[in-house]
Amino acid sequence: MLTSRIITAAVLVAIVLVCLLWLPTWAMAAAFGAAWTVGAWEWGRLVGLPGKIVWIYTALVAVLGAASASSLDAGADAAIAPLASGWWVIAFVGVVAYPWRVPSALVAVAGLLALVPSWLLLVSIHSSGARGPLVVLSLLCVVWAADVGAFFCGRTFGRVKLAPSVSPGKTWEGVLGGLAAATIVGGVAGMLLGQAAVAWALIALAAAVASIVGDLTVSLCKRRVGMKDSGHLLPGHGGILDRIDSLTAAVPVFWLGLSLAGLPA
Repeated sequence: MLTSRIITAAVLVAIVLVCLLWLPTWAMAAAFGAAWTVGAWEWGRLVGLPGKIVWIYTALVAVLGAASASSLDAGADAAIAPLASGWWVIAFVGVVAYPWRVPSALVAVAGLLALVPSWLLLVSIHSSGARGPLVVLSLLCVVWAADVGAFFCGRTFGRVKLAPSVSPGKTWEGVLGGLAAATIVGGVAGMLLGQAAVAWALIALAAAVASIVGDLTVSLCKRRVGMKDSGHLLPGHGGILDRIDSLTAAVPVFWLGLSLAGLPA
């Protein structure tokens, strides 16, 4: 299981590097949009929709993303990021309060609020300047560090459950390890980009916290319908949504952090 997880992760990292560093923004947007569209299909299954309706839901997410991207500008970014970040605060409250009856309509709306803004803001960062692709890569490294740190620290030191009613396998020890790893990676990324390392470390910490909320929110949706993984497309990892759930929450918080700190992409 661990071997297949590592091999799949290595292949995914290679694909992501090509998309971020060698493709123009429109092609990167299309590649990531394809992944987000698969994530939308998986989210539709979490809603509990019938097969044909899942495809309609998927198309809706794709159309909303494409339509929004066609009219995206700096002013829209400044509105989308805080609104999307605010949604994840609400999601955090829902995770803490669980178990409670989660309506299907709320899960459907949550998918729109998670997937569309995160894709738009990733594309926006990528296109923001010469260093845009490196900033996106830095964000991904922060989220990956949080995930890897939490995985290994949780397996090694995990004792105290984080949210047993939502995700029984996650522990506070894993969370602390993931946050520490993400903060270090953020500080290093800031230095390599010639920006304030402390500011980057704090932004990375905030994004890592958000990434945990994103992960737990999808876990809540999966538990609601009795699913372990969102899909089976990625050996050792489950579905696409299982790989991007953390990122969907981290992106708006990261964008907002950079904006508030006055750090250009």
